[in-house]
Amino acid sequence: MIKIYPMSALCCALSLFPASHAIGEQWPAAIEAVQSKGVQIVDAFDAPSGLQGYAARFNGQGLALYLTEDGEHVLVGNLLDAQGENLSQEPLERLVYEPLGKEMWQRLEQSSWIADGSDDAARIVYMFSDPNCPYCNMFWKQARPWVESGTVQVRHVMVGMLMPDSAGKAAALLVAKDPEAALNVHEEAGKASQLKPIERISPTVNQRLEANLTLMSEMGASATPAIYYLDDDGRLQQHQGAPRPDALNEIMGPLSKG
Repeated sequence: MIKIYPMSALCCALSLFPASHAIGEQWPAAIEAVQSKGVQIVDAFDAPSGLQGYAARFNGQGLALYLTEDGEHVLVGNLLDAQGENLSQEPLERLVYEPLGKEMWQRLEQSSWIADGSDDAARIVYMFSDPNCPYCNMFWKQARPWVESGTVQVRHVMVGMLMPDSAGKAAALLVAKDPEAALNVHEEAGKASQLKPIERISPTVNQRLEANLTLMSEMGASATPAIYYLDDDGRLQQHQGAPRPDALNEIMGPLSKG
């Protein structure tokens, strides 16, 4: 699940995902002041007690802002009613997370990945994968029943970050004559892999690897494997690291018996 960062993150870097409604939109001065600090306003929504709500993005996360009735002050955070219900959740889900999830998924589709499994698989799972990552190898092994049955296709978004030769090995897999076969040979061998890194990575391939690494950072992941999938409601979910059995079943879905 995508995490909400604490409000102290407002002092950090700018949001990395552009908000489609923010460009050219005029907001009240107090809201504009917040936006000037790197918070991107997505849309307004109704709020109780004279407040005006605003859904925003910051660092790829949803953020609820509430403009006071006098228009001079902005409250940041979740608004709860007398029953303790979070009134900020629904507008953030609708205005920020649903479109953001679709945007992220599209960017994953357009990244440089190596497919593992059938193109006809009903379920797609993306993972940021480093050739030297033992937990990536663990997930590759965990995924075998789903991949080999044709139920799931795992798309390895290759990055090189763990060791000095990681980028060269990732490049070698991307430019292999049969990248999927090369990936599977490498993962099957595990620590005994004979994969040789490319010493001089072409500018084109290097650009692809850097774009993958940038995307990984923008999606809030700092280590491999970072796994992304759509749940039964079509919402983007994230899992960090090789999953435990219960999480694995959630990520991969039902295993086809055929």
